[in-house]
Amino acid sequence: MFNTQKEYILKLTREVKTAFLILGCILIFIVGFNYLKGSSFFDNDRIINTLYDDVEGLVIGANVTINGLNVGKVKMIDFTENYDKIKVTFSVRQDLAFSKNSIAQLYEAGLIGGKAIAILPVYDSKNIVKDGDILNSEIKPGLTELVNQQIAPLQDKIEGLLTSADSLFAGVSNVMNYETQSNLKAILEGLDASITNINKLSSSVIRILETNEKGFKSTISNLGQMTNNLTKLTDSLNQMPLNSTVENFESTSTELKEIIKRINSGKGSAGLLLNNEELYNNLVNSSKALDALLSDLKEHPKRYVHFSIFGRKEKSSDENKK
Repeated sequence: MFNTQKEYILKLTREVKTAFLILGCILIFIVGFNYLKGSSFFDNDRIINTLYDDVEGLVIGANVTINGLNVGKVKMIDFTENYDKIKVTFSVRQDLAFSKNSIAQLYEAGLIGGKAIAILPVYDSKNIVKDGDILNSEIKPGLTELVNQQIAPLQDKIEGLLTSADSLFAGVSNVMNYETQSNLKAILEGLDASITNINKLSSSVIRILETNEKGFKSTISNLGQMTNNLTKLTDSLNQMPLNSTVENFESTSTELKEIIKRINSGKGSAGLLLNNEELYNNLVNSSKALDALLSDLKEHPKRYVHFSIFGRKEKSSDENKK
């Protein structure tokens, strides 16, 4: 009988321990769940409300901060009675004394950190915030929204560029019909043939240069000697008294101009000969008379020249007449 009671007590003790363990687990679960939700059985925080148009990314239990310091949690998110706003209820520490004119700013805590509420405090001892007060609200643009704002103009430009490129390709497609493609192909083939001929010509020129390398070298050597000779000739010309020669030529030219001027003015024998018409006519007449005399001399030389070896009597005038 004693053993039976002992076994009963041990069995009862195990059941009690199991019950306490289950109750403890349930209590820990409830406390932990409420802690994750941002509520606690032991806190004495001040409950404040605010209204937003959009709270995408904000969840219950999100942090409430002042100047980056965590001072509370989001308790509840729900619509207002008229369903025109979203009411957010959050808690803050009881020892914080800021004005109800402060602003509850909704901001993006990070790329993967979701949203949070930052209180922009206004310190006014006459309007200390109380439980149930509604703070003014604003939404700070997040990184994603800022990036979208910067990308939107760029997107418009890219779309315009793509549209222009599409129009260009359409125009090229219209221009590049079958006939144009054939012509372009023929042009490319001709260009390829031209390049081939240029390569052949280059090879021929290289062979010619290699074959006549000695001749080119001698030609270049001759050109060098010619250049040296030209240099020596230039030096010789530089050493010649060109200035005195030019001066003599100028003086001679001046004298020649003076002579021509005197001839044109009719001074001197040459001037009279060239400019006096009467003298010219006399010279012409004299020339004609001389020509006539020479002609008569050729025809009748006996009239002017008499040769006699033994002597000859002069004929009387009557005989001459006969």
